[in-house]
Amino acid sequence: MTNYGAIPTSSHPSPVVDLEYISRAKHRIKSGLSTRRPWKSMFDLESMSLPDGFFDSISRIKTNLAYFRANYAIVFLFILFVSLLYHPTSLLVLAILIVFWIFLYFLRDESLKVYGYQIDDRTVLIGLSVLTVVLLLLTHATWNIIGSLGIATVLVLIHAAVRRSDHLFLDEEAAATETSGLTSYPSS
Repeated sequence: MTNYGAIPTSSHPSPVVDLEYISRAKHRIKSGLSTRRPWKSMFDLESMSLPDGFFDSISRIKTNLAYFRANYAIVFLFILFVSLLYHPTSLLVLAILIVFWIFLYFLRDESLKVYGYQIDDRTVLIGLSVLTVVLLLLTHATWNIIGSLGIATVLVLIHAAVRRSDHLFLDEEAAATETSGLTSYPSS
């Protein structure tokens, strides 16, 4: 007796791509990159001018560092990557660290919590930066790392000082943390 039209079944399910997982990952990538400001806005030539003085340049640097924080992190990582092209071990370590950067800094959709304490973006940025530098220094590419970090720092500071910040606005929470408590809100 033959069973024409019977659907064969197996005890092992075939590897099916979970479309919901891919959709969530795609959404997280888009929302994670939304913290990054548009590069066109960052390099708008009409917004470039020399600062009026020392205090104006300091004010611009503070505002631009807060506003373009994710962009500046990408600039640092890119310059570091280029400087390590001839050091394969360091490049492998950097590639692993970039995965940490992507998941812990760029693609998070909610704040990071460790042992019940909420960790803000600035702390994550500083922690990942220190971890990256320390682990790369252990790969014996010290002068490449120091040189690339120096070049990246100079470029970022020049951009932050030259980019006018009069029309850049942070959200209220970021503005409150940037003023270091100078702005007080009535408690309810």
